[in-house]
Formats: sequence, C-alpha cells, structure tokens
Amino acid sequence: MMPALEKAYDEIRSALRFRWYGLSAALVVALIGWTIVFALPDRYETTASVFVDTRTPLKPVLTNLTLEQDVDAQINYVRESLLARPQLEKVARDAGVLPTTPLTERERVRLLDDMADRVTLTVSNAGSPGDERATAGTVYTIDYLDTDPKRSFKVVDTLLNNFVEQTLGGKRAGSENAQKFLEARIKDYEQRLSVAEDKLANFKKQNVGLLPSEQGGYFAQLQSEVEASKKASTDLAIAESRRDELTHQLRGDVALSAAGTTGSTLTAQGITPGSDTLSRIQETQAKLDELLLRFTDQHPDVVATRETLAELKARRAAELERLKRGDASAAASSGAASNPVYQSIELELNKVSVEIAALRRQVAQHEAAVRELRARLNSAPQVEAEYQQLTRDYAINKAEYTALMENYQKARLGEQADSAGSVRFEIVQPPEEPVIPMWPRRNHLLAEIWLAALVLGAGLAYGLHLLKPVVNSVRGLDEISQFPVLGAVSVAFPSREQFVFRRRFVRFSAAGAGLIAALVIVLALNWAGVRIALGALKGLTPS
Repeated sequence: MMPALEKAYDEIRSALRFRWYGLSAALVVALIGWTIVFALPDRYETTASVFVDTRTPLKPVLTNLTLEQDVDAQINYVRESLLARPQLEKVARDAGVLPTTPLTERERVRLLDDMADRVTLTVSNAGSPGDERATAGTVYTIDYLDTDPKRSFKVVDTLLNNFVEQTLGGKRAGSENAQKFLEARIKDYEQRLSVAEDKLANFKKQNVGLLPSEQGGYFAQLQSEVEASKKASTDLAIAESRRDELTHQLRGDVALSAAGTTGSTLTAQGITPGSDTLSRIQETQAKLDELLLRFTDQHPDVVATRETLAELKARRAAELERLKRGDASAAASSGAASNPVYQSIELELNKVSVEIAALRRQVAQHEAAVRELRARLNSAPQVEAEYQQLTRDYAINKAEYTALMENYQKARLGEQADSAGSVRFEIVQPPEEPVIPMWPRRNHLLAEIWLAALVLGAGLAYGLHLLKPVVNSVRGLDEISQFPVLGAVSVAFPSREQFVFRRRFVRFSAAGAGLIAALVIVLALNWAGVRIALGALKGLTPS
C-alpha cells in the first residue's frame, strides 16, 4: 500500500503545478454553466385530478331498464380526443399557446407537437391494489408544463372542463341521438303497421270463408273433413248393421217367443189377460175343454167352440206372419208389444234408428264440406298464402314497433338517470396557478455544475501533468532510470522555500474559497429571486 500511496502523492504534487489552470478552467466552466442555468426559462406545472365513478348506487337499479351505454368507452374516446390535433389546437388558441400573429404551417405544427409533449394524461384505479373496490372508479390526472404559470393553469383548466363536459355531453348526445333515431323509426313503423292493418282487414272482408280457421289451413281443413266423413260413414255402417240385427231379432224367434208367452207371463204376474188373439185362443180352448167334459163332440156348443178356436188360430197365424214382416198393429194384437224382451229390443232399435239418422246428417254435412273445399282447390291455397304473408308482415311490423317503443322508453329513462347522476365526476385536485417553477431545479443544477467544474479543473491539471511530466522524488527517478539512486541534495534555503510554499498555498486556498463563495452567492441569488417572485405573486393575489 505504501508504494501506491507514495505514487499517488507524487501524481498529485505533479498535477498541482497546473493548479491555477485547473482553478481558472473550473471557474470559467462554473460561470458559463451558471449563466446557462439562470438563462433557462422557468417551467411551471399545473396538475388536476378528477374521479370518475361509473358504478353509482343508481347503476344496479337501472339494470335492464335503460339502454346501456359504454361510459368507459366514451371516456376513453374523450381522453384520446383531448390530445388530438383539432382539440389540442382549440385548447392552444383558448389558452394563448398559439400567438395571434399568423404562423406558417410548420411553425403551427411544431408548437402543437411541443404542447402535446408537455401534456401528460395518466389513469389510475381508485383504491389500493388488491382492493375489490379499486375498480369502482377511476382517477384521471392531467399535467402540463409551460413557461407561463397563467397559461399552464389555463391549459389544464380547459382540458379538465373539456374532459368532463365532453364525456357528459357525449353521453347526453348519444342518448338524444338514440331517441331521435328511435322516434324516426317509430313513426316509420307506425305507418307500416297502419298500412299492414288496413291490408289485412280489407283482405279478410274480401275473402270471408276462404281464410284459415282454428282447425288450420285449407289442406288441413280438407284432410280433417275427409277423415271426419270416413269416420261418420264407418259409424253409420256399424249403426245400420246393429239396426238390421235388432230388426231381425224383432221379426224372428224373439218376436214369436215374445208373442207366444205373453198370456202366460201376464197370468204368472197376476194380470188379467187382455183381448189379444192369444188370450182369446187360450180362453176358447179352456171353454172347449170344459164343454167336452159335459157334452159330446157333436154338441152344437162344442162344434161352435171348435169353429171359433180354428178361426182364432188362423187369425193367430196371420198375426204372426204380419209380425215377422214388422207390422206394428200385429205386435199389439198378438200381445208381443207388452213383452219386456220385445219392448227392450224395440227401444234399442228406436235408438239405433235415431243414431242412424244423425250419422246420415253428419255424413251429408262432411261430404258437402269436402265438395265445397275441393271446389276451392284452385283459389283457397293462393288466398291462404296471401293471408299468411299479410299476417306475417303485420306480426313483423308489430314486433318491431313494440321493440322500438320499449327501447325508446329505456332511452328516455336513461336520459333522466344521467340527470340524476348515474355517472359521478368529482374534482379531486382542482387546477391551481403554480407559484414555484417545477423546472429547472436551479439549486441542484448550480451545485452539480460547481462539482462538475471542480472535476473538470482537476482533470485539466492532471492532463497537463501527463503532457509535461516531472520527477518529484527519488523513487520516481529510480523508476525512470532503472539505476539505484545513491543520494539526494536538499534545497539550499529551506526557510525561503517554506515561505514561498505557504504563500502559494494561501493564494490557492483563497482562490478555492472564492470559488466556494461564488457557489454560495449564486445559491443565495437564486433563493432571493424565488422569494421575490413569491412575494410579488402574493401581492398580486387578491385576499
């Protein structure tokens, strides 16, 4: 370590030979740098922040009740348009950034580009990171640097007002445009709906009886009538078959048995037989049996009774023959009409006859309907197609009209919600006219230039030493010559040398102190200038 320290000491001693050059260079550089720093124009920064809340308590209440507008998209559009060339030029003219004198296109573009570079628009979420409420709102911050504090304030204030007004104005304009568009479309569809209603009503009047019914269209009705006619014909055939069977029963063995058992049935039931042929035969036969017990076969009463019995049996045979043919008077005279079996069959036959009559009317009606529908085979499908087209057009117009009315009501409700505060703008930090310049920071620059000047002066002195090196010690001579140094001769007058050294040291120290004092003076001047500017601004500010 000692050789290294000794070598460094020798280098410093050698560089001190040019200390005045280095000090002079440091002073010149410091003065030039300080002059430049004081010549730099002050730039004043104005900052404003606005909090935008698109999720106010009114938002969930209006869900599905109003037309949803993408407020975030509107805000992003306004944010981008603030720094666009047309909007920026308007702000520049209002704030006085562009002079009133005529400018060339290149000068105007250069001024606007420079202004755009000095405008900063930042976006941040409200709340701390990780907080779920951070997305509930957004903070927009506008910064602008300018050499004129009033102009800086004017630019930020104008941009802030434009941001709020254009966002709300754009939202209101969007709602108004939507309402105007919907109103025009509603009037259009009102006319269409009225025309469609008139066409449909006139078509119904002109084609009464040819329009589709509840059963369906033409072909559905025709198919339904054909099937109904077939079913009615089948039911009629079944009913006629039942009628034939019942008729056969009345005219067959059932009727004969009913006619042959009437008297015995009535007697068994304790009923006195009537005047029907079978009863009279039974009475005459009983009378003949009684006469044969008392008289012979040739007795006139027996002969007469036998003749009467033969006549009654002949009549009975004729009645049975007529009964088989279905003669109603024969049923009464033969006594079959009073038999319960005969009566039940006859009652069922009457029911079947009524049913057959009804089915025949149904078959006739269905066949007539089928003939009528088939007669309209060429015209009905075309009428039906036109009717369906008119109905479809009417339904489409009505659905569109209803949807437009619903959207129109939502748009009006949305406009009222905007007035009630569905989106909230709150100025967090209003713009204020700056007092202290934000740039340049002269105290830092003055000190940094002073340090840089010292480093530059020291570097210059050392560089001159490298250009004109000298040997200041025995060690240095030994390194250069590569021969051992046997001895060194000291100065002849050491006291005088010490005096000269002290005098030079004092002069250099004074010069260095002067350089330090110069730094203190420029810092004090800068501080005094700031104080004077603050006092002037306070004096100009109304209380």
